[in-house]
Amino acid sequence: MTRKHINIFLKVCECNNNITKTARLLFMTQPAVTMAIQEIEKYYGILLFDRLGKRLYLTEAGNEFRNYALRIARLFDDMEKRFHNWDNAGILKIGASITIGSQFMPSYVETFSNLTPNIDIRVIIAPTNVLKEKIITNEIDLALVESNIQDTNMIAEEYMDDSMAVITPAKKPFYPGQIMSVDDFKKQRFLLREIGSGTRDSFEHIIKKYDFCIKPVWEGMSTTALVNAVKKGLGISVLPRRMITRDLENGDIYSIQIENLDFHRKFYITYHKDKRINGILNNFIELVRNYELNYPLPSSTQFYYSKSETDSNFS
Repeated sequence: MTRKHINIFLKVCECNNNITKTARLLFMTQPAVTMAIQEIEKYYGILLFDRLGKRLYLTEAGNEFRNYALRIARLFDDMEKRFHNWDNAGILKIGASITIGSQFMPSYVETFSNLTPNIDIRVIIAPTNVLKEKIITNEIDLALVESNIQDTNMIAEEYMDDSMAVITPAKKPFYPGQIMSVDDFKKQRFLLREIGSGTRDSFEHIIKKYDFCIKPVWEGMSTTALVNAVKKGLGISVLPRRMITRDLENGDIYSIQIENLDFHRKFYITYHKDKRINGILNNFIELVRNYELNYPLPSSTQFYYSKSETDSNFS
């Protein structure tokens, strides 16, 4: 039995069990309609209609079959609409590393939802190494991360400039705009993001050029906790500049430079090399690519001097 059999049966019911009218509306012959009904009856071993004189009447089995047929037809129609329009009404699963997830993802999702209200966007915020695994297992469609995932199964596209800032307590011996030597930098107590985070990966990639490693006294996922620890004088940290602008503006922490070390980096759109980029996914990628036009990177020297600082800092 096929969908065509169900359609013919339901049309007979709609036509008050009139075979002639059904055949005319479906552009079929009367014998073809009758044969379709008989094939259903033979398939299930039931009688759908009682034939009394020249009229047909639904049997009890026919009534029950009609209920099932209506549900099947509705479900099939829903499936047709759903999947023929999948690119305009579907589910988008996006991953983001901690910094991007807290700083940018709310705006991405708000903007995209306004443009495509029929799309159900689901977001996972996690460290970069966790997002990599979710891409491989197809749990997410793509990830926005702070470091390039080195994997031959991945495509990583640069999409935004970013800068990390070396931050210190707002007290001597530190001062805003200070240029510290690499040797002095090595001697500091470091408060860093956890291993596997994009920020930590970017930091370790930069210092690797100078053939030294860091053993932090504090590691954690929370940027707020790290900033508060720096304020208390527990050490220095390296964090995304965009996430600490308010603390720098208020003079609660200082931003310093490290001689010959460049803490600029890129954000990446990352997805599996075999992933099919459908209409929904492509529209989201385009939105993300163009977002920096409205959210430029703060200048690396913008917050070296807070509003409350005076020349006494250098005395």
